[in-house]
Amino acid sequence: MNDFKYYAPTEIAFGKDAESRTGELAARYGSRALLVCGRESAVKSGLLDRICASLENAGVAWAVFGGARPNPTLAHAEEGVRKAAGFGADLLIGVGGGSAIDTAKAIAHGAANPGVPLWDIWMKKVPLTRSLPVGAVLTMPAAGSEMSDSAVLTNEAVGKKAGINTDFNRCRFAVMDPALGATLPKYQLAAGVTDIMMHTLERYFIPDSRAELTDEIAEGLLRTVIRNGKAVLDDPGDYDAMCEIFWASSLSHNNLTECGRGKDFSVHKLGHALSARYGVTHGASLAAVWGAWAKELYRDCLPRFRRYAEKVWGVKNDHAEAAAEEGIRRTVGYFASMGMPTSLRELGIEPTDEDLRALALDATMNDTVKLSRIRPLGGAEAEAIFRSAR
Repeated sequence: MNDFKYYAPTEIAFGKDAESRTGELAARYGSRALLVCGRESAVKSGLLDRICASLENAGVAWAVFGGARPNPTLAHAEEGVRKAAGFGADLLIGVGGGSAIDTAKAIAHGAANPGVPLWDIWMKKVPLTRSLPVGAVLTMPAAGSEMSDSAVLTNEAVGKKAGINTDFNRCRFAVMDPALGATLPKYQLAAGVTDIMMHTLERYFIPDSRAELTDEIAEGLLRTVIRNGKAVLDDPGDYDAMCEIFWASSLSHNNLTECGRGKDFSVHKLGHALSARYGVTHGASLAAVWGAWAKELYRDCLPRFRRYAEKVWGVKNDHAEAAAEEGIRRTVGYFASMGMPTSLRELGIEPTDEDLRALALDATMNDTVKLSRIRPLGGAEAEAIFRSAR
């Protein structure tokens, strides 16, 4: 088992009508909250009114900053920084899924560092030494941002999507009412289930380290998501199944499933390149390239892929390579069964050879960064994966 640090400071309020506790939790960290949400759903559902009432009852002043994008943008976050400064916010609350929460985190960093370009913080040109506290009211299980140390922004001016990892990204509290997931479109739910699985898989296929308990947690999480993912797609009103998906979303990305093993996130780098260039849904971009990534690397990590096939999918085969291949097929088949794209064509794009090279350079930062802890992948290998996924 490798050395590790585990830090999960987020207080969770989980269950029916949990949003009524937002004010109580927020009052511990600030008195002027900027609520960051999407365009319409939180308003139409009445959720925003319930949150605002809870804040008022707790003596917390509030203002709303809407319009969070599915792939949150730098320009929108910068607009939010100006809104936070004008309101005098001392607390950010993301209301929605990962996009709203990541936007709230970005605004918190920018508002706490006036005069510092937000993208300079994102590109680590300026060290992040302070931020405002952030809370979350989760409406969509997917990104796990409510408990993670990460946040992602897209700089549309340069066509780059990038993440930043810091403990300042840790939400102080997260409110989760799984009943809110019943109103989500099925495509969003499927993309969310895919993202939850991928956050776990990106930490699972790490060779040459023994971490039995971490493996058992990861495998159990994956089996739970696979079962209950189909259940919520068949019936979004299945509250118990939705509870499992909401909780799995948080645990899949709060670093629990990397303890003693670490993480990779090379598939995310490939997916980010697709999202930045084509604006595609994050979870869908991951489903479109995972199979090609796995086929490129599984022989170099055969024991892990074999174990995955056996423990998660119940594959019984004495031949390691055949078992691994079957595990890959079942994973890709599961994505397809949820209506997720499993190729770039199914994603709705037809990249040229030149486009594939550009995507590979985006994913590897102009061939200066090697992807994957299984086998280093440079620009040429990333291009081959995109070509196979086409």
